[in-house]
Amino acid sequence: MDKFINDLNQTQQQAATHIDGPMLILAGAGSGKTKTITTRLAYLIGEVGIDPANTLTLTFTNKAANEMRTRAIKLLNNVGNFTPLLCTFHKFGLLFLKFYIDKLGRKNNFIIIDTDDKKRILKSFESPIPTSTLSNEISNYKNSLLSVDDAIKLASLETGEKGKDGFYQKVAQVYKKYEEYLLSNNLVDFDDLLVLTYKILNTNHDLAQEISNRYKYIMVDEYQDTNDLQYKLLKKLCTTHENICVVGDDDQSIYGWRGAKIENILNFKDEFKNTKIVRLEHNYRSTTPILKAANELIDHNKGRLGKNLISTKGDGSEIQVYESIDESTESAKIAKAIKKLLASGVKAPEIAILYRINALSRSLEEGLNKEAISYKMVGGVKFYERAEIKDIISYLRLVTNQNDDFSVRRVINRPKRGLGKVSLEKLEKIAFDAKISLFEAMQNIDENDEAFSKKIKTSLNDFANGLKELSELENLYELIDKLESIFAIRKYYESLPDGSDRAANIDEFYALLKDNIKQNPSFELEEFLNELTLTSEADGISDEMISIMSVHASKGLEFEHLFVIGLEEGFFPLIGDGSDIEEERRLAYVAITRAKKSLVLSHAMSRFYKGQRTKLNKSRFLSEAGLVQGSLVIEQSNEFKKGDLVKHKIFGIGRVTAVSKVKKEFKLSINFGGNTKEIMSSFVTKAVG
Repeated sequence: MDKFINDLNQTQQQAATHIDGPMLILAGAGSGKTKTITTRLAYLIGEVGIDPANTLTLTFTNKAANEMRTRAIKLLNNVGNFTPLLCTFHKFGLLFLKFYIDKLGRKNNFIIIDTDDKKRILKSFESPIPTSTLSNEISNYKNSLLSVDDAIKLASLETGEKGKDGFYQKVAQVYKKYEEYLLSNNLVDFDDLLVLTYKILNTNHDLAQEISNRYKYIMVDEYQDTNDLQYKLLKKLCTTHENICVVGDDDQSIYGWRGAKIENILNFKDEFKNTKIVRLEHNYRSTTPILKAANELIDHNKGRLGKNLISTKGDGSEIQVYESIDESTESAKIAKAIKKLLASGVKAPEIAILYRINALSRSLEEGLNKEAISYKMVGGVKFYERAEIKDIISYLRLVTNQNDDFSVRRVINRPKRGLGKVSLEKLEKIAFDAKISLFEAMQNIDENDEAFSKKIKTSLNDFANGLKELSELENLYELIDKLESIFAIRKYYESLPDGSDRAANIDEFYALLKDNIKQNPSFELEEFLNELTLTSEADGISDEMISIMSVHASKGLEFEHLFVIGLEEGFFPLIGDGSDIEEERRLAYVAITRAKKSLVLSHAMSRFYKGQRTKLNKSRFLSEAGLVQGSLVIEQSNEFKKGDLVKHKIFGIGRVTAVSKVKKEFKLSINFGGNTKEIMSSFVTKAVG
């Protein structure tokens, strides 16, 4: 065991040999976090003599749990039976419910449903609200520990546009039906694994003590990503002791938009008294210039515990900043630089390109295709393969050729027109029997045909007439605007949980189309669509591919040579209602610390975006990182936006109806059960991410 301890640096050893009492390990990027915590687990069992059954290590992914288990077992190969519980939060919830769900009057032969099952159940309730939106809202309610009754009560008090439309009331009613369905069929969804576990521990003090006594040594990985419910669950597990060790990096907390609370890690030392804090600052990944920029950048954040990464790799090449006239020039410049790297013998998998907004991948992909550089999209879908883009392409194909049955099948019910599988089969039969296209079949439906309801006939008629109207337009600019006003494709996708990303992709595609029309006097829509197909078909020929991905998808990865594009105000950082500049800065910090050997940060002076060419200012992050000259932009963090559910220690849960700035803070108008109060943002916390 001494050999493994000696393999650690001095601060890693401090963390690995700590036994009793709370400990916060602030593990900087590339600082050997996994090695440290697996050694600590092995130390507790193999050196101190703690019963493995008295340990509990919680992670966020099965991959992380498996890697830690493998490493710990390797360290303990000479120590008898090794059976510590090392799993994800949700796996722990599942194991707990198998033993104790009877405390809720339910049988333990419950079945867990996945996301697809959940969506199928929600779809069966035939709500006008998109299924993905319903799924997201219900998940938010559950993670905020809001019961069906709470949701119904809250919905009845809603104001604003969504309140007037009855949006929240509709969601609450579906939530009621959904919960009744789960209960009657003894089903448990992903959120229930934690929600029900917490409810049982919260209402059974003796059981909470028993479980706490069983797991006397608790470790939590990626603590900065925990939400309010996970924090509450951990507090219950520490009912009888405070032997909890959490590992994380407040500077890499980038999931606030999905409920993660950075306050959990920032306030840990206040929630658990006499906390030992160990900072792992030696970085084994990146060179000194890369870490210097990362340190200078993140130092501008106020909400952090503070640490300074020190390179063990030593000096390396300076960070390069590319400035380009526009996105096409930027993509061409980066593609040529990558081609040069590949020609020098660098392997493709050692190269990656990151961006903050998915829509930026379009020009990037075109630049790589022109240089015949094979790439793979990590954690995402290539621009022209995204559902929303394929839908618009299908609509445009139907403008040039109404008899394209393949395209009709794709978009006939997108956006939703109430056309089910049965109606489509009837339409296909009419087309088959008469040997005509589906478009012609729509126009041939008799008014007295009882095979279709009046509503379906109207929908099909409107669909056909809309396509006909578009096909008769000669002005292509007008066609793009009319396509949106008739079919509202963007509006439909905007209503989904990831709507802002999808809407940005649609804007990018419309902008591309308009730019092509503007640049080419002899532009032909059909030829343009055929070119897109050829481009898509040529992709992915080589096994040796570079990676392109969003910064979020890059977390946990590392690359020898890294390019980050789109470093402009409004793109990276995102600015506007609901954006949090400190989280944006943490995201930039994550991007920079993915690079091992060389790093290029790129910005464009203009981009064609949302239908027009927009002049842009370079990102404040470039000057904050000490890479370019420029005035620093000071902006107060705003974590709240209209519509957020928030919690106040006296008034309970309410919904934000307005946000305004007062000096250096934000004032929120919050509806607490019909009673609206104006409260400073520092006095509330988010109830739903």
